Amino acid sequence: AQEAPDAHVLGPTSGPRSVRVAGPVAVFGMGLTAAGWSAMIGADASTMLNRVIDAAPLFGAARLQGVADALRESPGVGPRVGICEALVRDLLHNVDPHYADFIRHVDAWLAGSPSPEMECLIAATGLSRRQIERKCNILYGAPPKVLARKYRALRAPVAMRGGEEGVADAIDRGFYDQSHMIREVKHFTGLTPRQIRADPGLLSQLTILHRSALGGVVSPLISET
Repeated sequence: AQEAPDAHVLGPTSGPRSVRVAGPVAVFGMGLTAAGWSAMIGADASTMLNRVIDAAPLFGAARLQGVADALRESPGVGPRVGICEALVRDLLHNVDPHYADFIRHVDAWLAGSPSPEMECLIAATGLSRRQIERKCNILYGAPPKVLARKYRALRAPVAMRGGEEGVADAIDRGFYDQSHMIREVKHFTGLTPRQIRADPGLLSQLTILHRSALGGVVSPLISET
């Protein structure tokens, strides 16, 4: 259990998380890809795995307070997006080109197969297994094998929820059998595939709906999870 400041960063996650808050409350935020993490935060992501971090020391308390005040006074989602877009542009710094190239390879590796083989990533990057694991920990917060398991587990129930696939199709995404799929999906989401299909909760429904609508516009790592 962790106390979260009003403005905070949730590091990469390796499992489900829940939030409890005394309402009424308005929540507004964004997700970061590995490239966004590198460009805005730059710290070793593995040191922030499953942790809530106060954003004030990272981005400046006065800057964040001004943004928070503007968000509270904003009349709707559109203006709030504009406020945060300006903040992101202000916080971005240049990504190390070696990291940027590595991120492209890892994203393509994760999106290219339900169960990507480590040897394929080694061949694509020209790096050793140890070098790849170190860079993945820094940028994604977890080694490549965990990332592959995570995205496989996230994609399967989303595809079933959208009606594109049945259970047998989802198992073919690299799971040994139905029990293996259920265990993996529950490990990373906190819900079984049946729960996600039947009653995933409002936030999960909205997340799946809006991300799926971005298919072909953003990376499959976003639109399919």
